[in-house]
Amino acid sequence: MFSSSEWDECKWSKTVKGQASYNTVMAIGFWNGVTSCLTVFAPLVKVLRIADADRKPSMGFLYGELQQAKEDIKNALNNYSKNYDPILDIMDAKIKGRVDTPLHLMAYLLNPYYHYKDPNIILDQVISDGVLDCLDIICHGNFDLMNKVMNVELPIYKTKGGVFAKPIAAKGSNWWLNYGHGTPNLQRIAIRILSLTTSSSGCERNWSAFEGIHTKKRNRLDVSRLNNLVYVQFNSRLLNKRKRGKEKDVDVLLASDASKAQDWIIPRLYDDEDELGDGIDGDTSRVRELEEDDFESEDEEEVNENDFEFESDEERVLENYGEEEEDPFGIATF
Repeated sequence: MFSSSEWDECKWSKTVKGQASYNTVMAIGFWNGVTSCLTVFAPLVKVLRIADADRKPSMGFLYGELQQAKEDIKNALNNYSKNYDPILDIMDAKIKGRVDTPLHLMAYLLNPYYHYKDPNIILDQVISDGVLDCLDIICHGNFDLMNKVMNVELPIYKTKGGVFAKPIAAKGSNWWLNYGHGTPNLQRIAIRILSLTTSSSGCERNWSAFEGIHTKKRNRLDVSRLNNLVYVQFNSRLLNKRKRGKEKDVDVLLASDASKAQDWIIPRLYDDEDELGDGIDGDTSRVRELEEDDFESEDEEEVNENDFEFESDEERVLENYGEEEEDPFGIATF
């Protein structure tokens, strides 16, 4: 724009602000700064994409990818500490108490993708302390279970003993389910932790559906009926997206490297023949049909709720539809 003849003829090119904008955009130093920003933020955006993914759990990858992002930033800044130290200090301040909890550290250790790539992580004092704290919470009050996991089963995993030592284990998928039978208690803990997500996107999409149903005219709906309506509407959107052929084979927010690594833990969630398709993508959260009642003028008088005709809730529908099912690992299944 600034290098075109139209800009020279434009009245704004003669103003002080126009000239300042021209000098900024045409300066080499400005674009060098942009390049530096992209260099630093590219690894962090990759981590955010993993954290916000829906199709596969990300708990086992968040802490490890943050450590990799730090290394990528160091390399991008030529390993010059004066350049990357301020950036890493900011990262550590934001990470502290958020994604370095005992749960994240335990997930990092139990992820075979990182354990097989760098067996020395078991020597990290921070990881060891986090694992101990996590087991203290999971096995709270059950000293025998904690003793068996910490002193018997975990060392087998750390030293790659038993089935873990087989060559196929280093290349296998659905890892803990296939190879964790020799350590049943640790296997159960690993599956529970590594099945967790690290993003609230799923909740936000559910809230969006809730807002579309719980309106002024329908604010007296029974809780059970409201939950059933949200359940049906949310899943109908998934089916419609499937029919329109907008589903992709991979999560649009998922980093390419981690998508391969996640095959270590869990299998492909859905096959092409599955009715619900490949899961939820980022567009679903914002799909909502707007009604006239969603828009109010500031000049309109306050509406009395008695003027509305409320829906009756005498007839109960879908009584037990969408209720939670029992989960063998103690995690709610929706």
